[in-house]
Formats: sequence, C-alpha cells, structure tokens
Amino acid sequence: MDLRESISNQTHLSLSLAKHIIATNTQDCNLVLSALSIQVLLALIASGSKGPTQDQFLSFLKSASTHDLNSLSSQLVNGVFADGGPSGGPRISFANAVWVDQSLHFKPSFKEIVDDVYKAASDRVDFQNKPDEATNEVNGWVRKETNGLIREILPRGSVDGTTRLILANALYFK
Repeated sequence: MDLRESISNQTHLSLSLAKHIIATNTQDCNLVLSALSIQVLLALIASGSKGPTQDQFLSFLKSASTHDLNSLSSQLVNGVFADGGPSGGPRISFANAVWVDQSLHFKPSFKEIVDDVYKAASDRVDFQNKPDEATNEVNGWVRKETNGLIREILPRGSVDGTTRLILANALYFK
C-alpha cells in the first residue's frame, strides 16, 4: 500500500462526500460533518462484506483491497486521532461502535478487525424484543464518547424489530 496514494484517494473521497452533502442540504442552517468519519465507517462495512458488495465499496472508496483500507484506517485511528489529553494538547475522541442483533453472530475475522483495527466497541443486543434497551445503549455510548454533548442520537422508536445492525461513529473535539 502506498500511503501517499491512499491518503490522496481518501482526501478526494472526503471532499466529494462533503460537496455532495452541502449541495443536497436544502435547509438554511449550519452544517457540520466529518467526511473522514463517514469514510472510516464505510471502510468498516467493506471489511465485513464479500463478493460484489465488497467490490462496490472498494471501488467507491478508491481502494485496491480491504487490507489497504484497514491499514490506512488503523494508522488514522492510532495516530491522527490520538488524544492530546492532559498535556494541554487538543482533546479529541474518535470512537466507533457496532451493535448487531443477538440472532446474528460476528464472524471471528470481522470481530478481530472491529476490535484491533478500528478499536470499535461491539455488542450483541436484542433489537427484536428489546429495541428500547438497545436504543438506550447506543445513546449511552454516544453520550459517553462525546462527553455529554450529544445526549441522544437515536430517538425513541427509531430502532425496532427489523433492525439488525447499527454502526456508529462519534467525533469529539475540544
């Protein structure tokens, strides 16, 4: 993997995503987005897919392989988004999470990528019988990862028995 080329490809993708979102935003309001967060979650999805679906993600993400995507994402998660912490640097938190319905299972290889490459929290929850509890768990995670700035990302009723998977990304910067 050529790191410079990967970064150039992901920068182009991020700018394209931002331009598209800005162009299609019909509301007269401020807009804040993290195109890099979107790219990281799409790379995570690509890592969990196979066949034509994975090929489409790789094409969209301008990457030759999930290995290249995971390598770049790992460097971003471990380096670029490293917290300045108590030393006086900027406070930054970049967190990912995956919740899957308890009727499904993480494939061991995907679980390893989720844990080791993306440093993502992962859990199996009961979307079918306890959707409100799953909603509360996701909202609690978001509240924790944003230091309480975002208290609710999923409104009541947004998760139901048809939900099978939730991917989340929280970016906190101060």
